[in-house]
Amino acid sequence: MSVDHYENFPVASLLVPAELRRPIEVIYRFARSADDIADEGDASPDERLAGLNAYRAELDRIAAGSMPQTPLFVALAEVIAAYNLPIQLFRDLLDAFSQDVVKTRYADYPELLDYCRRSANPVGRLVLHLFGRTEPEHLEQSDCICTALQLINFWQDVAVDWQKDRIYIPLTDFPHFRLSEDDIANRRWSANWAALMDFEIDRATALMQRGAPLVHALPGRLGWEIRLTMQGGLRILERIRRVRGDVFTRRPKLGKWDWLVLAGRSIRM
Repeated sequence: MSVDHYENFPVASLLVPAELRRPIEVIYRFARSADDIADEGDASPDERLAGLNAYRAELDRIAAGSMPQTPLFVALAEVIAAYNLPIQLFRDLLDAFSQDVVKTRYADYPELLDYCRRSANPVGRLVLHLFGRTEPEHLEQSDCICTALQLINFWQDVAVDWQKDRIYIPLTDFPHFRLSEDDIANRRWSANWAALMDFEIDRATALMQRGAPLVHALPGRLGWEIRLTMQGGLRILERIRRVRGDVFTRRPKLGKWDWLVLAGRSIRM
């Protein structure tokens, strides 16, 4: 189990009721393929933005009650209609992917949270809509979990993102720890860097704790899916803290034996 950009999505696992696996797979294909347009291959920024605009045009057709032009969006239109899913959540995801094409730095934590609101939180909200659990309290808890998972991915992938000229650590955090972008560029670990990463880990952990009550409010299978996802994210944070934030020489990730730990911790939640 990893915590990559869209691996916080419960992709039709055995814990998801059978009737919801296809809707989740369709939504995942939309999110994954749009993310790939923004990130993968050697297309120019203009080409990437054009590809994402083509997705927006398909969402506009769905909103207008017209027939989409591609099989993916024909399937997505069926899922949106069957479960009354808010189209704005899909548009939010596209906005975040477009932002990834043109924006590579985040001035402060609120600006980063706004990105997470569009890049991660719609995923959790869509799942809750599929299950018919859209109480405001539950949506807020889901947002906390999804934002935490997104932040965990950022802290895990500092070195990977640098290769794409991206930094997701808020720029205002660096001077507090007497650090700069040069520390990432030179893969320079230090006690100050460890302190910065501890600070960022604490942020993600606090969000996860705020969202944790959601697992007790949801139906059995979904509750267990979210338990495992949350524990996977927290386990990654443990790994980062264990190496004192040195994500330059190794990318903290989970192995097959971690499943036993995740299962045990999920039971105790």
